[in-house]
Amino acid sequence: MKRRKPITPVRRTKPTVPAVRRESPRSSRRRVVIAVAGAVLVLVLVGVVALRYFSGAGVPVFEHRLDENVLLITIDTLRADAVGASGGVARTSNLDRLAAVGLRFESAHAHAVTTLPAHASILTGLYPTQHGIHDNNGYRLSPTVPTLASRLKAQGFATGGFVAAFPLDSRFGLTTGFDIYDDHYPGTSGGREFVLPERRGDAVVAAASAWIGAQRGRWFAWVHLFDPHAPYRPPAPFDREYANSPYLGEVAYSDSVLSALLSAATGATGGRPTLVIVTGDHGEGLGDHGEATHGLFAYEATLRVPLIVAQFPAGGPVWDAGGAPVPATGGRVVTAPVRHVDIVPTVLDLLQLPSARDVPGRSLLAAVNSGSDDGTASYFEAMSASLNRGWAPLRGVVVGREKYIELPLPELYDLTADPREAVNLVDRAPDRLRALDLTLRGIPTSAGGAEKRASDSETSERLRALGYVSGNAAPKTRYTEADDPKRLVGIDQDIHRAIDLYQRGRAADAVPIYQKMLAAHPTMEIAYAHLSMLQWELGDPASAIATLRAALAAGVDSVAIRTKLGTYLAESGHGSEALPILRDAVSGDFPDLDALNALGIAQARAGRVDEATASFRRILDLSPSHAMALENLGSIALEKEQYDQARAFFSRALDSDPSSAQAHNGLGVVELKAGNRKAAIGQWKRAVAADPTNFYALYNVAMELVNDGQREAARPYLERFARTAPPALYAADIRRVQAMLARW
Repeated sequence: MKRRKPITPVRRTKPTVPAVRRESPRSSRRRVVIAVAGAVLVLVLVGVVALRYFSGAGVPVFEHRLDENVLLITIDTLRADAVGASGGVARTSNLDRLAAVGLRFESAHAHAVTTLPAHASILTGLYPTQHGIHDNNGYRLSPTVPTLASRLKAQGFATGGFVAAFPLDSRFGLTTGFDIYDDHYPGTSGGREFVLPERRGDAVVAAASAWIGAQRGRWFAWVHLFDPHAPYRPPAPFDREYANSPYLGEVAYSDSVLSALLSAATGATGGRPTLVIVTGDHGEGLGDHGEATHGLFAYEATLRVPLIVAQFPAGGPVWDAGGAPVPATGGRVVTAPVRHVDIVPTVLDLLQLPSARDVPGRSLLAAVNSGSDDGTASYFEAMSASLNRGWAPLRGVVVGREKYIELPLPELYDLTADPREAVNLVDRAPDRLRALDLTLRGIPTSAGGAEKRASDSETSERLRALGYVSGNAAPKTRYTEADDPKRLVGIDQDIHRAIDLYQRGRAADAVPIYQKMLAAHPTMEIAYAHLSMLQWELGDPASAIATLRAALAAGVDSVAIRTKLGTYLAESGHGSEALPILRDAVSGDFPDLDALNALGIAQARAGRVDEATASFRRILDLSPSHAMALENLGSIALEKEQYDQARAFFSRALDSDPSSAQAHNGLGVVELKAGNRKAAIGQWKRAVAADPTNFYALYNVAMELVNDGQREAARPYLERFARTAPPALYAADIRRVQAMLARW
């Protein structure tokens, strides 16, 4: 009585929600889809000597030595004012201790308000205009661009990167110079949540600490924590302690895991000192200026970041089990403006390595004796809404304590007198506006840098699950006030509201929000994509297909829309209509991988198995670890009763995505065919645990438990199937299950 789907891409119908700033689902904890992402950064250098003072100056001395280790930790989406040392109310004892023994930079700024471009600046020391990455999607850092890892590797350092979430996946090119780049967070599962994989902070710290402990020579480790990113779901006991402010609970949790990492780093073998640099890749809106998360604007809530530099002596442990460092000389607050591009020069300075003349930054130590307003310029941008929605691009500069935002409705702020950016001085200070505009025009750019490439739909979907809106809006030759994101922030808020309703199990209530949005903005691709997904999830494939046809009729003719339409048509039994749409979507030398996957599914459903196999293998030629292609090749092998080959494909899929529900489902079938009923049931249970909406696995485990005489064990699975499976797709099976339950 088993049923299995011959071709089942894991995420092909996964909800794709708007971009707003909530980056990634968690495997340890699942994340909603919406907008943008960020990170806090801790840089540890060992090999420096104990912290001291300059004579009579009260300034910590950082000794310059080549034989140091370097640790970089990034905590996503950390507002500068969330840290206790900066007056925040979150319990951040580890960060506060670092500030108490080092330098805390009060006026530090990022250069982008999304995760990938911000980290690209941190690791390369370049502005986005130079490294070329302007969003979390559609870009890959060129391997020819030097990174902090490649610079240190050339000096004999072992290099390891440990990242927590998809926006920093190895596919985006930040791997240059790393001996090991550990991005083994869980994969996404298609389900009723907009989710994206991420590892909890303790898991990332454990992996990094183990690597650090195994090193015997100099090392550089970068550790990225993602927990403060939306949605905010802190683990116990932080969930109870911060019930009224879960974002601060995530911040406090992230800080708590630093004790083990700092202990591992400062107590590492080799007799080298440790330098720690903590910063945020960007902050979080939390409602400031109407922005719920990040990525839309570049006000201080998302652009200003924490930045702490501290140094510890060799011969640890200097960080005890309780998180307390060995007492050292006191810290100092530095008010001079600093930037992310200053981090690479700082590391090179402290390691006594040649300075990087190709970067715009300076060593942070040079800012210690600067005045509080020394005229340092810092470029910033927020490009996601322009690239994905067609809104006006946002660029600007901070010079000293003056801030200029270039938009159709320009903004000018005095951050000293107006730190909350409530008073726009554009009409009151035209001379300053012109001067800052000239500074912006003079920001360095580079013809090299990132490789711009079309993003595959799998990548776009994963980023949406993190809250990043992905799309391919064509640039305009001229933007007007109507394109200014300040005028359009209400749309962003509606998207967040719709996603929140979906997350709370009220998908039907989210539908009219998108319908109203499309009535006012009939060319908004995201609204069509999300509305069709909701209709499909609600068991109304006809409406989902009609919505996508309406998108094409309105001129919204993208690969993503065609792929979704072709997929839904194929899933609804209209393969002959789906095939030409999907073939058109994959034309060209660099096809969208998700479109290729959908084409393979449609071909398989139409009985063109050889063509389907060729499509899936073409995906593997372009992306050898593509989980869905491996799952689908395994499913084809199952249909051909090539069970050894099927097992190999499904096992490879699990290597790529350990939480792949489809791979577990397929392995369940393989085990059953081999006569291993217990193993088959175990695989199906794992599939259902990974994705409760994998209805094939849910049906399989229920029926095989019944066949095994385990009626009571089967009951909850049967009841869940009857209750949650979409009737439009599973009507006959639901009736069968309901009849079975009625007889018991």
